[in-house]
Amino acid sequence: MKAVIVEDEEFAAKRLGQMVRELAPEISIVAEINSVESGANWFDKNRIPDLIFLDIQLNDGYGFDILDGLHEHPPVIFTTAYNEFAIRGFKYNGLDYLLKPIVKEDLKKALEKFKKNITKNGNGTSENLEHLKQLFHKEYKHRFMVKVGNMFKSFNVEDIAYFKSHEGLIYLYTHTGKSYPIEYTIDQLENILNPIHFFRVNRKFMVSVKAVTEIHSYFNSRLLLKILPKEEEQVVVSRERTTNFKRWLDM
Repeated sequence: MKAVIVEDEEFAAKRLGQMVRELAPEISIVAEINSVESGANWFDKNRIPDLIFLDIQLNDGYGFDILDGLHEHPPVIFTTAYNEFAIRGFKYNGLDYLLKPIVKEDLKKALEKFKKNITKNGNGTSENLEHLKQLFHKEYKHRFMVKVGNMFKSFNVEDIAYFKSHEGLIYLYTHTGKSYPIEYTIDQLENILNPIHFFRVNRKFMVSVKAVTEIHSYFNSRLLLKILPKEEEQVVVSRERTTNFKRWLDM
């Protein structure tokens, strides 16, 4: 079987290729492609491989741009630096993905799914690719209209430091220290805010990357955050979210 790696980071591509050769020696890596342009050129001159490892965001565009130029879609294992919240639709859509930095055990499971997919379904993944494109081209909320007295005030998401649940209400906190109640739940905010910029650290807080100033180890494998504007209540990353939080901040 032949595979192609589409990855714009040379070290990441080499490391992935090495792990594939260790875990699945029957798979031959026939090309390492680092851009949409070079990918289009390679696929125009070569036969479609049995498998593609595809980085979603490349320096000159999206990996989807390469797939759009193919007359057929082989099985695709996506690689991405997006956190779990941005890619929660993958499993629902039946597609495999590897979250960077790639862990060998995750790659092993993905390769096992690929082999089962070949046995059961052949190469058909086009329908799921359409769902996935929609996920990554999703429009996230850019501003909030907040009622202040008898008027409405507009806040761009760049002005927001964090959201806090308190006594049944959700409050928006700006970087200047002002707070306003809004008619959203934390669950709703998690779906409408860009996960690159905001992270839900526990049941009560969703914070902006710009608001985090210090990170401290905390008991029971958790993390204690210092955020600005200063929050009187402790902001603790829950145990089950700690790993993804570290990935979110490239820790």
